Amino acid sequence: MRHLRVAATVGLLLALLGVVTFVGMREVYPVRYRRDLLAAAREHGLEPALVAAVVREESRFRPGAISPKGAVGLMQLMPSTAQWVAQAREMEDFDLTQLPDPATNLRMGCWYLSHLIDVFGGSEIMAIAAYNGGVSRVSGWLQTGAWAGTIDDLEMIPTAETREFLRRVEASRRIYRMLYRWSEWE
Repeated sequence: MRHLRVAATVGLLLALLGVVTFVGMREVYPVRYRRDLLAAAREHGLEPALVAAVVREESRFRPGAISPKGAVGLMQLMPSTAQWVAQAREMEDFDLTQLPDPATNLRMGCWYLSHLIDVFGGSEIMAIAAYNGGVSRVSGWLQTGAWAGTIDDLEMIPTAETREFLRRVEASRRIYRMLYRWSEWE
């Protein structure tokens, strides 16, 4: 009888540890601006876990984030990229002061990421690399054979920053898939 109580106590403690770990992981991998993130992801045919992973790695969900290179907002869009996206989307009333706004930044960033996926023939991996390293740079790697464009040959990416960004986004995406049920947000 004593063994059963010890086993039950150990089982309860392990279950409690699992819940605490799960809740703790959601603190490390939060999703802020859920409605805006989900709406922008769906509008542009993107997996919400991918968008959350990009935002986490780019800005840690800080809408006022500005990189040393001048990228702005949740999805860290360069002002020149944002202006190009606004023109392509025919957003006549857009100005750069709107870029830190979470809903605006998510819509523009998701449109741009979706565009990159199209540019690279549906490859999310290549698009994520281009989101960080630039279209011409990634295209050059692919043309010269420096990188085959797959996650399996990630180590072949010549630029450490892009290689690490892609690695972190993919790891975060797997964790977001595990932690959240995106359909519950509808």
